[in-house]
Amino acid sequence: MTDLHSRAAALATAVLLVSLCGCAHRGTVVLLPEKDGKPTAVVVKQDGRETVLDQPYAAARQTPFGLRAYTSTPEEVASKFDAAMSSQPKRAVAFTLYFIEGKDEFTEDSKHIVEVVSAEIAQRPVPDVIVIGHTDAVGSDPFNDALARQRADMVRAELIRRGVPPANIQASGRGKRDLLIPTADGIAEPRNRRVEILVR
Repeated sequence: MTDLHSRAAALATAVLLVSLCGCAHRGTVVLLPEKDGKPTAVVVKQDGRETVLDQPYAAARQTPFGLRAYTSTPEEVASKFDAAMSSQPKRAVAFTLYFIEGKDEFTEDSKHIVEVVSAEIAQRPVPDVIVIGHTDAVGSDPFNDALARQRADMVRAELIRRGVPPANIQASGRGKRDLLIPTADGIAEPRNRRVEILVR
């Protein structure tokens, strides 16, 4: 899920920066802090020169004399870019559900997470949901491919039952190709028996 989640976070940040450039203050880029505190950076270029923004609220403005770097503030972002920020979609959120060995049944701890996922999806006017099923390394490739897909399809069906439009959910299975916890073949690992859900 790390890859899936980081790609979504990077996309969300990029979309926001492009919007800031195109709206209230054309030619201005402000690097906003990530919700989870992870470091991010962006390179701003003009006329062959570049400025690296790698701190929260680091900013660059295009001028006739080149890029001008400065430090913005939460207050400036709120006042100048409120329209752009309020029109942005919510950030992507990732969830992981775990399954009983060899089955497409949730573990006890994962049963309640479906409600949380449904609530998150309900907050988005046009949700985009990606569901990816996985298995551990026990069993043959064909068996695990089928089981991973069954798990993903089961989660998709459950979300549809809770009101999510079928067209808004993509489901796929990866079998034992993307083990969260690397193991030798034939090793049972509960954390690998999972479905990853990305809600955008």
